[in-house]
Amino acid sequence: MNLHQLRFVREAVRQNYNLTDAAKALFTSQPGVSKAIIELEEELGVDIFTRHGKRIRGLTEPGRLVLSSVELIMQEIDSLKRIGKEYAAQDSGSFTIATTHTQARYTLPKVVQAFMQKYPKVRLSLLQGNPKQIAEMVQRDQADLCIATESIAGMDNLVTLPCYQWEHVVVVPPDHPLLKIKSITLEEVAEHPVITYDAAFAGRSRIDQAFEKRGLKPDVLLEAIDADVIKTYVELGMGIGIIAGMAFDPDRDRNLRAIPAGHLFGMNVSRVAVKQGAYLRSYIYTFIELLAPTLNRKLIEQAMKGEHENYEL
Repeated sequence: MNLHQLRFVREAVRQNYNLTDAAKALFTSQPGVSKAIIELEEELGVDIFTRHGKRIRGLTEPGRLVLSSVELIMQEIDSLKRIGKEYAAQDSGSFTIATTHTQARYTLPKVVQAFMQKYPKVRLSLLQGNPKQIAEMVQRDQADLCIATESIAGMDNLVTLPCYQWEHVVVVPPDHPLLKIKSITLEEVAEHPVITYDAAFAGRSRIDQAFEKRGLKPDVLLEAIDADVIKTYVELGMGIGIIAGMAFDPDRDRNLRAIPAGHLFGMNVSRVAVKQGAYLRSYIYTFIELLAPTLNRKLIEQAMKGEHENYEL
C-alpha cells in the first residue's frame, strides 16, 4: 500500500469515477491509475469500486469505508506538510478564503486590508460561490476557510463558529411612501414589487419564512446574488429592495434610503467554518480574530476539538 494508491482512489471519486480525468488531475496515465487501484483492492481483499466492464461506476459498501479512511489519511498528510511549511516560514505562505459575494464585497475589504498589513508575504486568494459551494471548497481542501450566513452551519466535517449578527433593510427611493411609516409591517412591504436575493444567498430563507408565517405571498420581481444589482433596479423605480444591512452605505447610496427590517425578518448570523481536524497556520487564526474579535485562538482550538456546541453570540 502506498500514498499514490490512496490519492488515485480519492481523485477517482472526486472526478465522478472518470479515471481519465483523475489521471489528468494527478498528471499521470489512466492505465497507471487503474492498475494502482486494482493492486490496492487485491491487497485489501475487497472491491472498492463497482464496475461495468472496465469502467468504474461507484463505490461498494466497503469502498465507502475505505474512502473515509483515505480522506483522513490524506488530511493528516496535508497537515504534516503545512506544519513543515509554517515553521519554515512563519509569516508567509498561501491562504484561500471561500465566501459569498455579500461577504467579499461588504465585510471583508477592511479585514483583508488589516490582515495584509500584518502579513504582506502571504498570498491571499478569494473564491466566491453560494453557501453550499463554498462549504464544499473547504471540505475538498480547495479553501482554508469559508464565510457565509447560517446556511453553512451543520454541514459534514466542518467546524462553524459565529462571527457577527446583522439584519436586513428595505431600500427605497427618497420619495417612497414607506418612508412615512414609523414602523413598517410585512403587509405593507408585500404591497410593493420586491427585489431581493437569490434563494441561496444572504438570509433569503428568513425573508421567505417571515412572509409564509403571515400567510403573505409577495411579488418578487427580481432575484440577484449581488446587493448592488438589487439597488440599481430599486433606483430605476422597479420595486423595493430587501438587502443585508451591511450592503447599504448612506454616503455611497445617496439615491436610496434604508428602512431597518430586523423586526420583520429577525437577526442573521454570519459564520466562519474550517474543516474538522485541519491544521490551521498561525496567520489563519489571526485572520479569524480580525474578522470576529469575539473569537480567539483558544476558543477556535476548543471548537476544533468538538468543545463548541454551546458557543453563540
